[in-house]
Amino acid sequence: MPGASVDVLVSGGGVAGLTAAAAFGASGLSVLCVDPAPPVTEEGGAGADLRTTAFLQPSVDLLARIGLWDRLAPYATPLQVMRIVDAGGAEPVARLTRAFDASEISDKPFGYNLPNWLLRREISARLGELPNVEFRPGTGTAGLTVRDDAALVDLSDGSRTRARLVVAADGRNSPVREALGIGVRTIRYGQKALAFAVTHEIPHENISTEIHRWGGPFTLVPLPDRDGKPSSAVVWMERGTEIARLRGLSREAFEAELNARSACVLGHLTQATGLTEWPIISQIADRYTGPRTALIAEAAHVVPPIGAQGLNMSLADLSSLLDLMTPDPGNQAALERYARARRPEAMVRLMGIDALNRASMLTPRPLRDLRAAALGGLYALAPVRRTMMRAGLGMR
Repeated sequence: MPGASVDVLVSGGGVAGLTAAAAFGASGLSVLCVDPAPPVTEEGGAGADLRTTAFLQPSVDLLARIGLWDRLAPYATPLQVMRIVDAGGAEPVARLTRAFDASEISDKPFGYNLPNWLLRREISARLGELPNVEFRPGTGTAGLTVRDDAALVDLSDGSRTRARLVVAADGRNSPVREALGIGVRTIRYGQKALAFAVTHEIPHENISTEIHRWGGPFTLVPLPDRDGKPSSAVVWMERGTEIARLRGLSREAFEAELNARSACVLGHLTQATGLTEWPIISQIADRYTGPRTALIAEAAHVVPPIGAQGLNMSLADLSSLLDLMTPDPGNQAALERYARARRPEAMVRLMGIDALNRASMLTPRPLRDLRAAALGGLYALAPVRRTMMRAGLGMR
């Protein structure tokens, strides 16, 4: 029995999926966005995503283009400097610090940081303002039948929607990708990450700090002040067994471990929120498209949270797709151009981040010393340093 018809169906209501719905809606297309779980839009809500997203400058440009940035800007914290600290010596103290300042390559910050739960709140509210966009939380993608002219999407509420383009933004275990029979290549590191917010003694001065010792990077990303105190978001990557040990500690014991791992770069840290935990993998889909279907974000690629690459790669997918999808969303020639543009780029970034993550996990002291020497040597070469910064931003 025929159901509703839209130009674009977005499967997935995470930050990438909601942004995709806003983007296609802002371009004048009719959009339905579905996700089986309603978004948690309060920091203290059950299941809240306590991670943050650092939107690098190209992503900020996209958000401005689709009418989202003015809504998000009041909550955003600028990232002017990306600082890398090696604390891989005998004691957990900073022995090598290198700062990458955005002023070397641009008159703008590298980007801006925002909490994921807040992004869900604000982008969901934006969708409610767009008359040609429907967000249907609590409804998932249950089946997919693709034809040359459209895709027929069966939804978990029993309805069926006809769409000229299906955008799969439904995560690393994407139902749409599985329905298309598209395989993935996955690298497992045996790592997990904790995400939470802290307050600290020393102001962050809009500096994002990535501290390397072993097990994975420990990253402090600037947030607005909390209760009158400087605040940062923490992403703490470690081997799974170590994460389990840390989570089993008392609050006092956890805070002691937290401060030791931070190398005291911001003075004493105080845990300010609960903990979010998730597994660390790298993954890339064998194909980025099917008939009338495009994979973006974690349906297409997953990388460890290093260098603020994950969601920014996702928004680069979206930007490319937006540019190619008019006047006929989902036409095969445009989808092929999208795949040619995005999959090789994602593969290169995945390989680079994989290498950085493995270097950060190093346990033997001589290898940690070599890692520090390599960082110092690369940083000392100004042309190399600026090239690395541009590459991290996705600039030519």
